[in-house]
Amino acid sequence: MKEHSLFLMAGFPGKETEFIKRADRFREEFEDLLRKTVMLGEGIVGESVLNSGEIVTEFTRKAECQTANLTGIPIDVKITEVEERLCAGNCARVNREMVRCVRMLNRHALKSLNGLISLKEEILRKMTACRLYTTNYPLLIEHILREAKLYRHIVSELERRGRISIPDLCNLEIFWNQIMMEHAQFIRGLLDPTECELIEAAHGFAKDYCRLLEEAREQEGEVHTLTAGTLQLTKQYQQFKTAGTEGITGCEIRSIILPLLADHVLREANHYLRLLGQVQG
Repeated sequence: MKEHSLFLMAGFPGKETEFIKRADRFREEFEDLLRKTVMLGEGIVGESVLNSGEIVTEFTRKAECQTANLTGIPIDVKITEVEERLCAGNCARVNREMVRCVRMLNRHALKSLNGLISLKEEILRKMTACRLYTTNYPLLIEHILREAKLYRHIVSELERRGRISIPDLCNLEIFWNQIMMEHAQFIRGLLDPTECELIEAAHGFAKDYCRLLEEAREQEGEVHTLTAGTLQLTKQYQQFKTAGTEGITGCEIRSIILPLLADHVLREANHYLRLLGQVQG
């Protein structure tokens, strides 16, 4: 959510001072939430999460520094440095005080999420009514809006039930396959027109995930059999994103993709791979 807010800020023209200020406020709020979450997570976060590459990759710090320099938007790289040093644990530190801190964190997150969701909805309405210009695609706003609503659902469940219910496999794949498909569509559209091979590869991934979405919807209510194919495709896609992030942070790929956006979508692919691995396991 912190990075969503940054991408919103970076996409507005200079005249949209009010939208820039509002997005910046949420960037600061979620950066503060992330800082507190990382501090609370020391010795508690699961090893599979730390090893997945969904929290931080080998490119994250460099991508943050480059993006801050390119946009002038401040990024607290010290949070990433702490994330890199996080240790897994067995929840031995969980006590009444920890529960109180997490509950406060969740409630703060829900308040900030509600505000950010409202901002994204307003931006989308004005964009589609030709009353607001931004370099972000309308689909990207819809994309980050869906992710914010999923996050809000997860935090709300934690507050209400104390745990997250496991979604059925079909809905899990439909959600994340759509996210992966749209990443490929964004990458395809943000690459320089001369990057023909990369554009073709991104287009291929978009088509592959589109096909998986159609197959999943056709199987609705039936035995779900797509996970193996989805896992294999997502492994290939993760390799493509890794190479792309390395190329963008190394200034070897011509594009208008912010380095942090490249790393952001790579971390989401890593997250999805962990989810798929848990289902297969």
